[in-house]
Amino acid sequence: MKAWVIEKISDLNKEQEPLKQVELPKPVPKEGELLIKVKTCGICHTELDEIEGRTPPPRFPVVPGHQVVGIVEENRGGNSVIKVGDRVGVAWIFSACGECEYCLSGRENLCPDFRATGRDVNGGYAEYMTVPEGFAYKIPDLFSDAEAAPLLCAGAIGYRSAALCNPIDGQRFGLTGFGASAHLVIKLLRFRFPKSEVYVFARNPNERKFALELGATWAGNTTDKPPHQLDSIIDTTPVWKPVIKALECLKPGGRLVINAIRKENIDQDELYRMDYDRHLWMEKEIKSVANVTSHDVKALISAAAEMPFKPDVTIYPFEKANQALIDIKQRKIRGAKVLEI
Repeated sequence: MKAWVIEKISDLNKEQEPLKQVELPKPVPKEGELLIKVKTCGICHTELDEIEGRTPPPRFPVVPGHQVVGIVEENRGGNSVIKVGDRVGVAWIFSACGECEYCLSGRENLCPDFRATGRDVNGGYAEYMTVPEGFAYKIPDLFSDAEAAPLLCAGAIGYRSAALCNPIDGQRFGLTGFGASAHLVIKLLRFRFPKSEVYVFARNPNERKFALELGATWAGNTTDKPPHQLDSIIDTTPVWKPVIKALECLKPGGRLVINAIRKENIDQDELYRMDYDRHLWMEKEIKSVANVTSHDVKALISAAAEMPFKPDVTIYPFEKANQALIDIKQRKIRGAKVLEI
């Protein structure tokens, strides 16, 4: 089968083709696994983190991609819900042990044996992949293959981030950065909390314009101050500056939820230093987001179908995988990007 692989750490400011196209054997599902013929795979900033060395080290060479939509070609499990011919999705969570304190308490995202699709095992930048049947999710007919792919990570991690804000209708929410995840979060927040206002911080004027089109109350630059202090803010950026600036915009008792697998390294100049009185005093909180659970994925798919809402997507042919990643690196973003296999 055709596949793209990451072979090594690369600097995307210099390297324009970090992925290598190869021929790999068609995978054979183990007992309890599904074989999926991949139709689409969402393209995520996490792929940039893998390539540039900010995640826990991938298993090189590895096929990236963790927002996978495809057709079940073989089922070697005992799940009567998923059948050969069904369309399913695969998310960042490839598997967890199912036995530790975290798994047993519904926090499988914290499992010490957590395995990530496209990092620890081969993912969806390929014609075929396998996955444990318990970590595959049926996709409603409402969504096309391309529309469904971003729900599996950008949507699911956004759902988890919003839940960690402990949201209440009528509160004021903030979003820093406005890429694939944030453009779905704003739709979710506006549906679930119609009395709430959403404020967006983004350095790109096109992202600010897009946010206003999707119903943001206000959109400003990362360094701008909104007209009101906010109850909670979700940071979806890969850098530190928005974290410090967001803390200044929280009301007393507010919470900042950082939705990023890693932050890019920077020189810690005065601009990025945390001042306790200004940034944390008055019981402000910082909460990180680690991975997703299978519940997050199922809940987001269900919510998206209920509303319904669909991602805004830009589709790239399979041969243009490198170009899609470079476009994300250069912040050429509107909604989500999807690779068509």
